[in-house]
Amino acid sequence: MQTPRLFALLPEEYAATPDGMAVAPNGDLVLSCPNFADPSKPGCLLRFDGEKNVRKWADVPVLEETGLAHPMGIAFGPDGDIYICDNQAWSGAPELQFKGRMLRLRIRDDKVVKTTVVAKGMEHPNGIRIRGNYMYVTQSLLTKIKDPSGLLVSGVYKFSLDDENIEVSNTLDDENLLTTFITYNKECQYGADGIEFDREGNLYVGNFGDGAVHKIIFNDDGSVKENFVWAKDPEQLQSTDGMIMDNRGNLYIADFSANAIAAVTPDGKVQRIAQSPDTDGFNGELDQPGEPIIWNGKLVVSCFDLVTGPDKVNTAHELPATMSELELLSD
Repeated sequence: MQTPRLFALLPEEYAATPDGMAVAPNGDLVLSCPNFADPSKPGCLLRFDGEKNVRKWADVPVLEETGLAHPMGIAFGPDGDIYICDNQAWSGAPELQFKGRMLRLRIRDDKVVKTTVVAKGMEHPNGIRIRGNYMYVTQSLLTKIKDPSGLLVSGVYKFSLDDENIEVSNTLDDENLLTTFITYNKECQYGADGIEFDREGNLYVGNFGDGAVHKIIFNDDGSVKENFVWAKDPEQLQSTDGMIMDNRGNLYIADFSANAIAAVTPDGKVQRIAQSPDTDGFNGELDQPGEPIIWNGKLVVSCFDLVTGPDKVNTAHELPATMSELELLSD
């Protein structure tokens, strides 16, 4: 297995919880900080240039009703606007449960010059990918949808990039709800999280609690043809947070609970490629990895470092927040 290296120690004045990442049109790496570990710090976006110099790019506009913004998954649209999963309810506070938003921000000179609310009223928006004129968004919890098993339902929503103010009901009545999942692991009832497309346009979604990767195949009209478990190996992959695919079809997954990174080869074989014990991450160790991205030929990993529990390697939160770096799989 690989030994992770330190990519960055993040500035404590504005970064407590790093999460989602996207590559900007000019090649910069953009990182979202929902800052759940310290809500006194505004949810914000950071930006790394090619020399790894980091700066705050923008604070994410808050929801007036709550005074909060918690940016998680992020993705750039074709016009350079950035789309953001504002997961208001991640903390579990009941008054925030259905306040999540999908935002579209236009940022110029490090200032937000236009904010569009694409969708609102969402329970738990988490990961996002853009393909064509649509965004695909995971909702890790859909507690209003009751499965006969009593197990958690989660799903993927599909919105047009130009949609505005769609009111989400978080039920099967939502026209934008593309497909759903059930999480069978009763010890970790947390659902759809990481999300990625392959070159052929098939969609991959991680079911976090089950440690499973679903493959979704579409009909010509964009409706779902198949949704099935494509990869699962409990010995190699415990949980599925953020994910990214390289040009050879290898899918890299943040194993949040196990302090590890796994790779799934195109034939669906799962292989753990790096793992760290409980750590502060200050030397580059994986400290609860939340999302990987490929940037300048390396696998860069954000370290969430906040959640604890009997199924988690992580036992405490430390500052500064950290990011790690790994090599991609070789031929």
